[in-house]
Amino acid sequence: MSVTNRNHAIESASQHIVQSGPLPNDGTAPIDYYGKDVFNASAIRKYLSRGAAEKLLATIQDGARLDPSVAGDVAHAMKDWAISRGATHFTHWFQPMTGGTAEKHDAFLDLNEQGEAIMTFSGRNLVKSEPDASSFPSGGLRCTFEARGYTAWDPTSPAFIKRNPHGATLCIPSIFCSYTGEVLDKKIPLLRSLQALKQSLSRFMACFNEPPAHITVTLGAEQEYFLVDKAFYLQRPDLIQTGRTLFGAPPARHQQLDDHYFGAIRPRVINFMAEVEEELWRLGIPAKTRHNEVAPAQFELAPTFEELNLAVDHNMLTMEILQRVAEKNGLVCLLHEKPFAGVNGSGKHNNWSVTYGQRNLLDPGPDPRNNPVFIAFLTALIRATDLHSDLLRCSTVTAGNDYRLGANEAPPAIVSIYLGERLTETLQQVEAGVFKEYHSKAPKLKVGVETAPNIESDDSDRNRTSPFAFTGNKFEFRACGSSQSCAEFNTFFNVAVAESLDYLSDKLKMIGDPKEFDAQLQKILAEVIQKHKRIVYNGNNYSSGWIEEAKRRGLPNLQTALEALTPLLDSRNHQLMEKYGVFSAIELESRYEICSEEYLRKIQIEGEVASDMALNMILPIAEKYYGSLVKTLQIANEVGVTAGTISLKKTIETLGSKIDQLLLSIDKLAELKVVNVDNCQEYIQITRELRTAVDALEKLVDDHEWPLPKYREMLFVL
Repeated sequence: MSVTNRNHAIESASQHIVQSGPLPNDGTAPIDYYGKDVFNASAIRKYLSRGAAEKLLATIQDGARLDPSVAGDVAHAMKDWAISRGATHFTHWFQPMTGGTAEKHDAFLDLNEQGEAIMTFSGRNLVKSEPDASSFPSGGLRCTFEARGYTAWDPTSPAFIKRNPHGATLCIPSIFCSYTGEVLDKKIPLLRSLQALKQSLSRFMACFNEPPAHITVTLGAEQEYFLVDKAFYLQRPDLIQTGRTLFGAPPARHQQLDDHYFGAIRPRVINFMAEVEEELWRLGIPAKTRHNEVAPAQFELAPTFEELNLAVDHNMLTMEILQRVAEKNGLVCLLHEKPFAGVNGSGKHNNWSVTYGQRNLLDPGPDPRNNPVFIAFLTALIRATDLHSDLLRCSTVTAGNDYRLGANEAPPAIVSIYLGERLTETLQQVEAGVFKEYHSKAPKLKVGVETAPNIESDDSDRNRTSPFAFTGNKFEFRACGSSQSCAEFNTFFNVAVAESLDYLSDKLKMIGDPKEFDAQLQKILAEVIQKHKRIVYNGNNYSSGWIEEAKRRGLPNLQTALEALTPLLDSRNHQLMEKYGVFSAIELESRYEICSEEYLRKIQIEGEVASDMALNMILPIAEKYYGSLVKTLQIANEVGVTAGTISLKKTIETLGSKIDQLLLSIDKLAELKVVNVDNCQEYIQITRELRTAVDALEKLVDDHEWPLPKYREMLFVL
């Protein structure tokens, strides 16, 4: 790769022309085309008979078991609707253990007995399909010769249209299992956990004499991402192969001026965002917020809250659309958790809450002490997080997240809960059984500007260092990586909460005298709070003091990915998941095999890519520059020039030492060959040493000769 390629990339990125004017669409306002590519309630009522429509909607909205007799009618209606929207093919759209989605397209086109072309789609096509189960990660659940697997329609998540330049495909959200029924995807465990949580919550609410109500577990997934010009991306083999830059010296200016966060969005980026939103809105994905994030070239998209299973599906689609639309605009969307060293990484903030009827169970109300359901539910969440923090940490494992957690506003690997002063004080009163007069700590703020309105402050501040923070009427889990599915965390957390709700329900059911209910409730909650309050921490999670304090409290600190995966092998967690019918022991163990193998492979890929780049791209340039400096020094000595030679000799020695370090690191990586559990950290450390050498060379070698686009270009030329 020549230096002219880098120069051409800089020129191409800097001269990109931003189209002005409205985006191409059908001339209608977003409210008119929102959800038009979704087989939603409106389409269902239009294309199905009233009876069939009501049965399907009861499944979607209320979780009722679908009447199998309507499958044929639904398939026919879905086909007619999809064809009317331009679809020519259909697919079962599912989420295997690859971390992405999968689809196999079949045409509606078929031939009748006369050999004439017809468009068909049967109830069998809708309900079930048969992909090759042995070609997806299974952690030993499937052997190569055991190929049969099944996808099956998930009627609770509506079908949608995925468009391409030459047509469209009807996508049917589906579950994926093996021939013998083992779970091979991320949707089945999530759906099982939702069932378990709703059953436990119904039992819990009955203890408070609350009538049965519709339960909705909701999620708002904030998606962070980076954008780089495609011309730069194509000059970076590390970005292409690993999703992150394995080399790159920090520029003089990056994010330290705090001027990118919430700054004015550049025209090229706002055009991209608008096009993304149009596609999302057509798919019924309620994209709500867009803004610049902290790091240069980093951005965020956040939707409004939706039902959890649907929100997970929508987030998977959102990631795909971000990447596809970026490419159309001459950009590349990077979803890696740490694509650039030294600046903020990207997470996926998981905002979780539950509604019971029309009531948000995490809304404390004006005085939380007068809301016993809220206090009890909050206590259950505290207990669940404390007992099962290992599983919550396990749900955050990716190769990229190891580089992110604990740095630049990402929470640390130690799971804790932030409640804020108001709720912490309330729980302290519950624990002590002594209730003081309640005073809101939320005064109206006066900023000294007569024309400005008084600002009503909240009762507590926010803590951006906390992995799991209460933010007013929801809990925000901030440790998930930007490239991850939300399914893992929510599956484990739903089960953990279900178990704690059952624990409290068992205690509350033992209260014989209704008149004693309030007093006994306080005693039960006080006991739980006293036992599990160690998980509550309102301070700075980045401080070294917290690490020592967490150790004193007995909180686990699973720092590396391989450590964090070991809870999947714990018999205690096997028993928990089997009790609630979410995972069998063998299914959890298979996930350990899948995740650890994927992690090790990615680490090895990074090392091999780094070695190749260093050997074939960096070393020739460094040696060439080294030779030119040596020649210059020789000429100076020959002609008797002494001025500058001391500095020149020092530069040559420094340059040579970094070249030696580079070669030594490459040799060490080659000696290790295959990365395994025992040598993984050693391999990572050597890769870091190689990076240190290359990044030092970047600052020494003539800028005109350096072959790779630099951070100052990728982060700022957009």
